[in-house]
Amino acid sequence: MADAKKVLEIIKKMSKDIEDNKDFLTELDNIIADGDHGINMARGFAAVEEVLPGLEDKDIATILKQVGMKLLSTVGGASGPLYGTAFMKAGAAAAGKDDVNMDDFFVMLDAAIDGVQKRGKAVVGEKTMIDSMIPARDAMKESYAADQDAKKAFEAGIKAAEDGIEYTKTIIATKGRASYIGERSIGHQDPGATSFTIMLKDIAEFV
Repeated sequence: MADAKKVLEIIKKMSKDIEDNKDFLTELDNIIADGDHGINMARGFAAVEEVLPGLEDKDIATILKQVGMKLLSTVGGASGPLYGTAFMKAGAAAAGKDDVNMDDFFVMLDAAIDGVQKRGKAVVGEKTMIDSMIPARDAMKESYAADQDAKKAFEAGIKAAEDGIEYTKTIIATKGRASYIGERSIGHQDPGATSFTIMLKDIAEFV
């Protein structure tokens, strides 16, 4: 599915797409929270890009751990610890692998989600990135188990992630800054669920 070179390409694409969507993500966050999600994420991935040349001869685990540590140290707000943890946990799950297949990817995604949930103490239904991450993971696993088709699995995962974004519009935020505005958060999509979906689409594009 992906070797270290492809992982680097995926991360570069994530950086570009986060930068391209910086204003949109910030606008989403401005409505329900601090208004800095896009700015912080773009700053973090800009810092990641600076370290990528030094990772060209490294393995997948090292690349993902370094990306996670850089996001952890440069992205402000809640996003830094959550995304930093996600990448670091995915990296740990990829230890010793020069190439990852779909089964490996699911193990890495499980580890990332587990890390995010433990760090953020979030579950489905609280208007967070988890509302896209878990449905996407579950849909991908179900699709891939049915016919071993990676392309179809990612398509199913992206649809579930997008449905998760739509779901976040219908519920009250009970985690993070967005929880402070209570019912006024209804009608607005979660920025973290949105940025995760952008990244999932980038992974799918290279697989």
